[in-house]
Amino acid sequence: MTAPLTRRAALPLLALLAASPARARAQAPPRPVVVASFSILGDMVRQIAGEDVVLRVLAGPETDAHAFQPRPSEAEAIRGAALVVRNGLGFEPWLDRLLRSTGHQGPVVTASEGITPRRADQAGGHGHGPDPHCWQDLGLAQSYARRIGEALALVEPTRAAAWREAASGYAARLAALDAWVRERIATVPPERRVVVTSHDAFGYFAAAYGVRFLAPQGASAGAQPSAAQVAALIRQIRAAGISAVFIEGPGSQAVMQRLARDAGVTVRGRLYADTLSAPDGPAPGFEAMVRHNLGLLVPAMRGEPG
Repeated sequence: MTAPLTRRAALPLLALLAASPARARAQAPPRPVVVASFSILGDMVRQIAGEDVVLRVLAGPETDAHAFQPRPSEAEAIRGAALVVRNGLGFEPWLDRLLRSTGHQGPVVTASEGITPRRADQAGGHGHGPDPHCWQDLGLAQSYARRIGEALALVEPTRAAAWREAASGYAARLAALDAWVRERIATVPPERRVVVTSHDAFGYFAAAYGVRFLAPQGASAGAQPSAAQVAALIRQIRAAGISAVFIEGPGSQAVMQRLARDAGVTVRGRLYADTLSAPDGPAPGFEAMVRHNLGLLVPAMRGEPG
């Protein structure tokens, strides 16, 4: 029979067991810090890298990334970053200034690189220059996923294979979501595929899925429409019998509420374009955002009761 451990013998063994988790943690490679410029890119990084990185999102959920003003804490996040992920195409000009002011010398991946951008005025908006909202086309969002996965792989070669595989799997999910969006839009008669939103952030969605978007504001959420532009849009809503009218983005939506009232229509809810919702909201992740938007758009375009 094996003799029971004495108190003297048990203490070193307990000390060894207690030290083992600490030793394992000490031997584990540190997680790289990855900074994403805004919430949609942050979710894409999260879907690919999961808990293997320390993720910092600068313009978080429910934040207007166009007008974001970085604080000192954002500068500190940049200084410690192994990788910075940005959209590009002029979407976050404040990030370029932040990178310069912090002297960041590490890798910066531009998710939209390699994409031929639409112009902001192609879909009838009032902006100029490239339209930065490429992720609204899920085919282009797959390109984002692959670029982010490759950037992560280059930053952390020991995890490269796993992250490339995760990026490929995420792109496959986005491809399936793209097919679902097309199926849903196909249930709406072509002449009914007209939507009014508060600012023109859906140009890529319009081009990819055959939906026409009208907006009193241009591609920049900070633009203010003129009275003549609002009046022209009211006349168009009345003449075409448009029933899909939405607000989009955080902040005051007084213009859209007044426009809908004067046009005799109802605002059908809020779409998400440039930002995710809070975690307990309807669009806490990018895929959830797409499904939320389609859940509002399709019945509204059909003219179903809201």
